Amino acid sequence: MSLPISITAISSFSPLGNTPEKVWENYLNNNTTIKSMHFNGKQALGAPLQDDLHKEVQALRDAEPKYKNLDNSVLYAILASRNAAKQAGWNKGDNFGINIGSSRGATGLFEQYHSEFIQTGTSSTQASPATTLGNIASWVAQDLKSTGPDISHSITCSTALHAVLNGVAWLRSGMAEKFLVGGSEAPLTPFTIAQMQAMKIYASKESEYPCRALDLDKKLNTMVLGEAAASACLEIGKNENALGYIEGVGYATEELKHSVSISAEAECLQKSMQMALGNIKPEEVDAIVLHAPGTVKGDLSEYKAIRNIFGENLPLLTTNKWKTGHTFGASGLLNLELALLMMQHNTFINVPFIENQKPTKPIQKVLVNAVGFGGNAVSILVCK
Repeated sequence: MSLPISITAISSFSPLGNTPEKVWENYLNNNTTIKSMHFNGKQALGAPLQDDLHKEVQALRDAEPKYKNLDNSVLYAILASRNAAKQAGWNKGDNFGINIGSSRGATGLFEQYHSEFIQTGTSSTQASPATTLGNIASWVAQDLKSTGPDISHSITCSTALHAVLNGVAWLRSGMAEKFLVGGSEAPLTPFTIAQMQAMKIYASKESEYPCRALDLDKKLNTMVLGEAAASACLEIGKNENALGYIEGVGYATEELKHSVSISAEAECLQKSMQMALGNIKPEEVDAIVLHAPGTVKGDLSEYKAIRNIFGENLPLLTTNKWKTGHTFGASGLLNLELALLMMQHNTFINVPFIENQKPTKPIQKVLVNAVGFGGNAVSILVCK
């Protein structure tokens, strides 16, 4: 029997807020944070942080000169990680590992430095060190003064849940007793938006709900990007202060048929969900937080995968991307946060595009999915 993994804290820094109370309050309403924004003079949809959180980021820059030239993706991760460590009662200088990843890394700074290079033919001395992906975990480690290993990685949109996998592996190997895991993304930049638009997966119409994630009847792709960071504290064994426990983990990679899509029935997700369930009967799962990016094929293939695993009697199905947009590397941890909040409050968060779902029993087991470009799927089963 594998040792249990306690989730002793989770903190996000997203369009929904940066405290559990504020995040839950925003989940309880039917509003989206997606709005029309300006990128190099052109309008496009996005889900930005609220003004009060942008002020926190600026305050961090002003308070710490060494943080002045860091990318937003790094600063978001520092702020989310500080809150998570504080919740868990971890102190600066404690021995814990860190694994925080990102799909894109320092996108904003990279675009800025590249633009300067095109214009001048020279590069800033800070261009290379400030745009490395390793900056995220290493600067969080510097900020928290942790003495364990620090790791950054990119597995596209399943990055944050791959960090959870890594944390679980380190803990169960006996090489660490505590691990901080997460993801961070600041993708609301002109070039990143243009890339998504070029793939014809980006929403172009303003409406009450521009991103129609989990609307299985939609005819157009409706993915929208959002910015966020989220971090969780994992500890080996049972902890009386745990928000929940990781009961199962699963992962899979399928053979690529196309660079940005998975198979019609998401074979990788079927395998990852089955692995995460292990010996747990499917009917014991009360809800699933889907990856559901808001694309026609992506949403439908994940739904088909779930049907193949769970049959006709599906758990409650939800997603948060219609609210927050797709936060790329951070999205899996935001999904995990939603799962823990629903269990904590024994309240299911519905999606406006499907028939209202009501729990028939307490929410005690929730499956969380993430999948990214490259067919890399991760599923995490959490329980109370």
